[in-house]
Amino acid sequence: MWKTIVRRLLILIPQVFLLSLLVFLLANFMPGDALTGKIDPNTTPVRLEELRQKWGFYDPWYVKYGRWATNALQGDLGESTAYKLPVTELIGQRAANTFWLALVTTILNYIIGITLGILSGRYSEKFIDKAVVFYTFIALAMPSIIFGLINIFIFVFKLKWFPMGGTVDVKYTIGTLSYYLDKIYHMILPAMTGALLYTVGTIQFLRSEIIDFKNSDFVVTARSKGVPEKKVYSRHIFRNALLPVASSMGYDITFLLGGSIFIENVFSYPGMGRLFLESIQRRDYAVVNALIILFAVLTVIGTLLSDIIMSIVDPRIRIK
Repeated sequence: MWKTIVRRLLILIPQVFLLSLLVFLLANFMPGDALTGKIDPNTTPVRLEELRQKWGFYDPWYVKYGRWATNALQGDLGESTAYKLPVTELIGQRAANTFWLALVTTILNYIIGITLGILSGRYSEKFIDKAVVFYTFIALAMPSIIFGLINIFIFVFKLKWFPMGGTVDVKYTIGTLSYYLDKIYHMILPAMTGALLYTVGTIQFLRSEIIDFKNSDFVVTARSKGVPEKKVYSRHIFRNALLPVASSMGYDITFLLGGSIFIENVFSYPGMGRLFLESIQRRDYAVVNALIILFAVLTVIGTLLSDIIMSIVDPRIRIK
């Protein structure tokens, strides 16, 4: 297992290099730059040209990439032109918010998905199964932006159960119990919105696997030997049906850690997903490059994490 982990991490190095080069080239040939559409109307065109010369906007792409790569290897990913902060510091601030939102969303995702998947598979073709299938169809067809706006309309404006957006109210002092409770309070609605949308795959995988295994030979044999139905489901059906869910668990976790762009944007939640969208709009290429590379690293780690989870769930599958 350790050899595989080290090999995957070593393969990540050329992948990150090629991806960073590709992203840098695409960003370099995009129209406009970080100074395009500056809000300050007092900045003269002459001053804008001076800033472009100073920041090296007119240098050849390979010179700019070499300068960026050299600094990146030293831990310097540049400075955000929009926020006037080092990229590492800016991403670090947003990464903490995304991590906690992803954690809550993942917990809710699997609680809802596994529960509904088991009920739907066990009671297939009955009312509860039809209700769950109807829900999955609606969730698949529902864009995350529309679903988020519906939840905001119902739970924020009508019922007034949750705040409109953000991560915490400014009236609370950092480090106090009230501060952390309010952060959780702000996360509930976006996390529930994401969980209800992203749990569809878990439900469908689990439902189809349970239905397939209910009439398989080893299950029929277990029943013929007098094994109680509860143990048949827990030890024979559910354990085998969980494999497809486990295989995608690493991808789900890393997807959420990468930041759900639309969920964070709809709920004005300052995470990495919203930062990524804002940086593209503002031509803040230093932040865009760093985030895409981070997402790529998380994807490779997610693949490796899925393999490890599979080997734990099913001892017959071992990565060597």
